Amino acid sequence: MPFKGVIGRTSSAAWVKGVADMMSAQGLDTRSLFAQAGIDIAVLQDPTARIPADAFSQVWELAVAQSGNSHLGLDRPLAARYGYLDVVGHALASAPCLRAGFELLARQMAVVSDAATFALQKEDTQGFWLILGHIGTARPVPRQRVEYGMLTLLMLCQWLTRQKVEPLAVEWVYPAPANPAPLRVAFGVPMRFDQPASRMLLARQDMLSPIPTYNPSLWDLHGRLVQERLDELGQTHISTRVRSELARVLHQGGEPRRDVIAARLHLSDRTLQRRLLAEASSFAQLLDATRCELARQYLGDAHRSLGEVADLLGFADQSNLFRACRRWFGMPPGQYRAQLPANGPSSHHPG
Repeated sequence: MPFKGVIGRTSSAAWVKGVADMMSAQGLDTRSLFAQAGIDIAVLQDPTARIPADAFSQVWELAVAQSGNSHLGLDRPLAARYGYLDVVGHALASAPCLRAGFELLARQMAVVSDAATFALQKEDTQGFWLILGHIGTARPVPRQRVEYGMLTLLMLCQWLTRQKVEPLAVEWVYPAPANPAPLRVAFGVPMRFDQPASRMLLARQDMLSPIPTYNPSLWDLHGRLVQERLDELGQTHISTRVRSELARVLHQGGEPRRDVIAARLHLSDRTLQRRLLAEASSFAQLLDATRCELARQYLGDAHRSLGEVADLLGFADQSNLFRACRRWFGMPPGQYRAQLPANGPSSHHPG
């Protein structure tokens, strides 16, 4: 049955179609894989369709099992060919430089997937971290899905700049897989595991290099088109924007204060309060809802301790996490984790 509109957290049909084509190129029976996950693959021909994020994760799990390849998708030519970023990709191609393009992506990632978070973080004088995460999914996100997304970003950098952009460092939140060599080959640098975030460091000169296809008029036009798509998805409501920023701040270990979020949205604290009130919402409600979504995600990954989960949610100590979980789930965090489906740490990305 086609998935139209927004049903929970979703990914664009264009992005999912690219992944399906990549899997087909690897010899997988994608029609069967999508059917097993409850998705009619024909819906991917509709560029306005949205695919439930949990169902998409299940496709990845099934594909890894069917192929017997725990590093499915770690192929540079395939990532370069099949990384469809929808209308956002056109906007990036007309951007002045990678930094400007990725700043746009950070604001408008929801067009590609509102289950994904993307942030750009300056690293002193070395360059910029590209940080990927996920939020609001009941199903743990397979690490292969995150690795493919990161590799697609790297290949996008090379295509946009027409230069051999290579990362300075790559880090993952999950433990090292049994054989990390394919990751080393795909990204060209040694991997670091069990890190606070899944991220890739690019050199400052690469991020600031001009994009040859930069066109100010098209940059403005595509920016408006992406904004219209966000409007259609309901992603321009202030409450939605606040939740997106909260997810980014928490993911980066920041302090989820209202004044911090207001500043990130280029609003005064008072204006933010007023606009939230106009949507019958409040900052406290949104922070609680965002923490609840992230808690489902983090507790779904067995290798994270409860103390670490409490830290990631911005709680001062574990007692706050216990009280919150009793309120959200009707049970303490350990019991909630125990009743989740099997979630081996080596195969899933918790953020």
